[in-house]
Amino acid sequence: MPALEVHLKLIDATELAEMLTFINQWLAGPDHDQLAGSFTRFMGSDGYDLNGLRTDLARFTFLLGHDDGEQLFGSDEK
Repeated sequence: MPALEVHLKLIDATELAEMLTFINQWLAGPDHDQLAGSFTRFMGSDGYDLNGLRTDLARFTFLLGHDDGEQLFGSDEK
């Protein structure tokens, strides 16, 4: 099956990246433990957890070109 190409307008890609970043930051916030428990119950298994979801959100944001990789790879700054 040939690869499907999707093209987004810059403004749409920017808004999507901002929403993914917002959700990722919310998941990492002070309610992390409650959200992790809720996510596990929602998924019905331990195979995919909140950290995996956060990694995927960071990867999608990076692939949209609206992140320097810090969310995904961490920062080199000390």
